Amino acid sequence: MPPALPKETEVVVIGGGVAGVSTAWYLARLEVPVVLCEKGRIAGEQSSRNWGWIRKQGRNPAELPLIIQSLRLWAEIAGELPEDIGWTVGGVTYLVENDADAARYTAWLEHAKAYQLDSRMLSVAETDALIPGLRAPHQGALHTASDARAEPASAVPAMGRMLRAGGVPVFENCAVRSVERAGGRVSGVVTEHGRIGCRAVVLAGGAWSRLMLEHLGFALPQLQVISSVQRTTPAPLIAETTVGSAAVSIRRRADGGYTLAKSGAARAEIVPANLRHARPFLPVLKRDWQKLKFRIGRPFLDALFEKSWDGERESPFERTRVLDPSPDHRLLDQVLAAARAAFPQLAEVRSAERWAGAIDVLPDEIPAIGPVPGIDGLVVATGFSGHGFGIGPAAGKVAAELATGRTPAVDLAAFRPDRFAR
Repeated sequence: MPPALPKETEVVVIGGGVAGVSTAWYLARLEVPVVLCEKGRIAGEQSSRNWGWIRKQGRNPAELPLIIQSLRLWAEIAGELPEDIGWTVGGVTYLVENDADAARYTAWLEHAKAYQLDSRMLSVAETDALIPGLRAPHQGALHTASDARAEPASAVPAMGRMLRAGGVPVFENCAVRSVERAGGRVSGVVTEHGRIGCRAVVLAGGAWSRLMLEHLGFALPQLQVISSVQRTTPAPLIAETTVGSAAVSIRRRADGGYTLAKSGAARAEIVPANLRHARPFLPVLKRDWQKLKFRIGRPFLDALFEKSWDGERESPFERTRVLDPSPDHRLLDQVLAAARAAFPQLAEVRSAERWAGAIDVLPDEIPAIGPVPGIDGLVVATGFSGHGFGIGPAAGKVAAELATGRTPAVDLAAFRPDRFAR
């Protein structure tokens, strides 16, 4: 039976991932009436499929003010939720495997100085003491003790349940087909179950945001890449810190196992939009082409024959409720072997589950957060490029402030959605 939608609200949030749920979370704290609409289920896509790292370390300098705020917000959220989300301040460590790593991390530390972060370079002896038994060759490490982790599959759904318990209307299986405008300003949204009048909309649709923005007449060069991840059977504790290296990155899980993945290894599904927006991505492709796999398959054909839609007709958001791509098992076999070789505590570990997620990537690999030019009342928060789980609460907070005419404390100039057009 279709849900009973409210006829009016102040703000509609499109998307039930970490950015959308966080936006609704902070709108509720501002006592602003809000409705959240998710086409599938809360955190059904990348927000429950990511690595679970909440890190300042290695961030683009433009993101540092947001992630500093986000770490504080995550700690508050974890304290408020009645459920354990695995929130742990255990640190983040990147192994220095060659001179290029050392130069890159040393250069990043110069940016970190402005924010008085506790990030520092470790010697080989300090790295070995932090990560007992480490077998991977290294020259030391970059380490940030105050960075954290949490369980993605638990955290955002728990936030969604707490929103509902607090009286916020959260609708799953309720796709927004279009955003209505009157006099150039947002006046409402049309969902598959009916219309909701509103004064503002926050689009936090993850990998789906580009499609909705194009439907509304705004071009954003956002592409989709597929990242594969696995969790292991329980194993002895290696260290509380998460560890990143070229061959494998690991995170201790609340269930006693480890989340394993490989940084930068991804599959790009070729669709017509990839070809239209290829030019701004050329520097990234040149840098990372050896880590990427390209594939033309069903998504290309689906996009090629995608017809326009309106509020009266079924939209693409209803035809695919949840993006559930297949993992790259060959890659994950290699990652598991690398983990066993690098960490003796994982010698007998087995893969317990494998999955993949669709990451929304922008050419400069930082998000688009801000008002959409030409559509007064529409705010977008998308393109987190694989960094969204950690930064999500702060992104949601500033999106809530923008949607209600407030001025965020964080400078968002670097995140302007129209920066690529300029």
